[in-house]
Amino acid sequence: MKIKQVEELVGITKKNIRFYEDQGLLEVKRAENGYREYGLNDVKRLQEIRLLRKLAIPIEDMRQMYAGQKSLRSCLEYQVEEMERQKKNLVQVQAFCEGLLNADLSLETLDATQCLEQMERLEKEGTNFMDVRKTDVHKKKIMGAALGGGIMVIFMAAMIGIMIWGCMEDPVPIGFMLFMIGIPAAVIIGVIAALIGRVKEIKGGEEDEASKY
Repeated sequence: MKIKQVEELVGITKKNIRFYEDQGLLEVKRAENGYREYGLNDVKRLQEIRLLRKLAIPIEDMRQMYAGQKSLRSCLEYQVEEMERQKKNLVQVQAFCEGLLNADLSLETLDATQCLEQMERLEKEGTNFMDVRKTDVHKKKIMGAALGGGIMVIFMAAMIGIMIWGCMEDPVPIGFMLFMIGIPAAVIIGVIAALIGRVKEIKGGEEDEASKY
């Protein structure tokens, strides 16, 4: 199978399949022409990887599992312990929010400095609040992609407008006009499709998350 078929079959993007190969989780054979040839074992491995990633098992743990250095059981036991820690953390964050609600505060009466000091004390005790930096980085990446794609779409749309105006001023065969307009129109469609794919990658791309593991 080709990578496009595997992507559709397993539900993992080509970019992430390549990433898993680079991480040593997947070894794909190559045909005589040098192209990768994916088999049923590769599909099974990718389905396993997708399952394990949905359970938030780190890449390094998966690598050790496939190398026989760790068992699935030990990794799952660790995840259960980690989920228990996260559950306790959520209870503490919830209690903090409920405290603010019970104080019946408004934006005018909210003492942000005092709240942040209390948060810092809780963080020193092990409570984890939202990492704003991660959210902001994702937003910046999406805005950057949207800006670049938007500029290209506007430029191509302007070209189409100029071509239509030019054809009205100096008529040309309708087939030639459609051909000329079709080129920037195809570019616009391609840019929009690429932009949608990039936004999906930013929101859930494995490579963007890999540094956490």
